[in-house]
Amino acid sequence: MTGTTARRTVASVAVAAALACSTACTGAGGPGGSGESTGPTGSAASSASAPPSSRAPAPTGPSADALRAVERATGRAGSARVESTTVMGRELSLAAAGALGWDEGLTGTLTITYTGGTTAETMRRLGTTAMEARYLPDAYYARMGDEFAERVGGRHWIKYVYEDLEDLDGGAGAGFAEQMRNTTPHQAVKLLLTAGDVRRVGEETTRGRRTTHWSGTVGGATEQTVDIWVDDRDLLVKKVERGRTKTGELTQTAYYSDYGVTVSAERPPAADTADFKELLASQGR
Repeated sequence: MTGTTARRTVASVAVAAALACSTACTGAGGPGGSGESTGPTGSAASSASAPPSSRAPAPTGPSADALRAVERATGRAGSARVESTTVMGRELSLAAAGALGWDEGLTGTLTITYTGGTTAETMRRLGTTAMEARYLPDAYYARMGDEFAERVGGRHWIKYVYEDLEDLDGGAGAGFAEQMRNTTPHQAVKLLLTAGDVRRVGEETTRGRRTTHWSGTVGGATEQTVDIWVDDRDLLVKKVERGRTKTGELTQTAYYSDYGVTVSAERPPAADTADFKELLASQGR
């Protein structure tokens, strides 16, 4: 691998890690998922800013009351264990597991495993097929493999300050900081509260728990579907978001459990951390 190729690979892996870490939390709302990709979270944002005449009317009556109860209960819980899978067309597929908290900004730790797509291929070039992501209110950190560290002065972690991601890949990260700060399990409920066709599908068993299934269509220029399953405590057990990106279909499925679990995420040692913005600058991006 030539010096130029190596530098480009390091930069590409850094961007790919940003995409993976954000997608694991926000679905289509992070880099590559807002803007052109029209995923569920990004679409809700565009729909919310559209003229009132272009949006479907929000639900009212018993459906809205039930969903707002879910939003309140899930928000008050403050934390939960999360298991999710995400597929973004040809670009990315991954699995994530860990615990997240949202009392004072997004915090927590996820283990992210790349299972396919062009992003996974990029990561494999430097020997990384899974990584640890630590989320803090102002930034998140991704731990890369030893081969990556060898090319960036022995540092294993990349630090992503949310504001620095706003200009990622020509503006694909626009709104990223706000989306990451507002990422919680009840974000899906907020999406449903913007849908004009939200409906109660019925009672189902989800991971051994009796749940109520709700479904609706959200979005601006492109429509996406959001489904949630809620237990008898008004807590989310499962959510599924489906939409389209420029690389194909997007599907994210997440399961939530152990609400109120203790969550912690320590900042990695500074000496073992490379700043994303500085890293891209040093690699000629």
